[in-house]
Amino acid sequence: MVKNFVYFLVFVLAVIAAAELIGIQTISIGSMTISMLPLVFAIAIAMILALPFLRKGILKKIYSKKNVDFASKYLIFIMLPLMARYGSDVAPQIREILQVGWVFIIQEIGNLGTVLIGLPIAILIGLRREAIGATLGIGREGELAYISEKYTLESPEGRGVISLYVIGTLFGTMFFSIFAPILLDFGFRVEALAMASGIGSGSMMSASSATLVARVPEMESTILAYASASQLLTSFIGTFTMVFLAAPLQQFMYKFLVRGDKK
Repeated sequence: MVKNFVYFLVFVLAVIAAAELIGIQTISIGSMTISMLPLVFAIAIAMILALPFLRKGILKKIYSKKNVDFASKYLIFIMLPLMARYGSDVAPQIREILQVGWVFIIQEIGNLGTVLIGLPIAILIGLRREAIGATLGIGREGELAYISEKYTLESPEGRGVISLYVIGTLFGTMFFSIFAPILLDFGFRVEALAMASGIGSGSMMSASSATLVARVPEMESTILAYASASQLLTSFIGTFTMVFLAAPLQQFMYKFLVRGDKK
């Protein structure tokens, strides 16, 4: 068992090294630029090698049930330093946060959209407790930490948030790279799109703001400033919105939507 764990650690380091060597890759489609970050490649490599028909020999030892359970159980310890980093980023700039204006604050109401829209759809397609983790937010570090602390990642709620985290990492950056310039072509102000880039995910914000900068290079400083301020607020205020508004609303809606359901 110890030997399998050593294989697992070496494998993780090898995947990280491979992803970093690949680096940030961009794909241009007309006026659109899709950014692929190393994190995307790391998850893609690990997922491909985890396919059942490839789990033979050393890969079978690496993806043993004990190693998979370990990774799921202790993922939270990777997230805690990131949560602390968010706090250290916010504190020195608290005065700037208070001065950026009410528009940045109002946009945090959008955090409730995943509950109001996503939860009914998730219930409709057959999800139950998994929907709690999958629709609390966009499934990034804040939601992952909250769900893992309250329910553990081995629970149905934990599986829901982990699934959304992986899907968001793989497709979120590509979606924002494509969607931001499309909305720009529809006439949305670049400042509004820059603010919308800061949704609580560093990779998604980087992809969206980089695409906007490529389209409107003369406004680079404005785009990056708005995106960073929005990201900072989402990381800070979004946590309180999730805990005190989204989570209670979600529990109420879940009980209402599944009442009488025997599943």
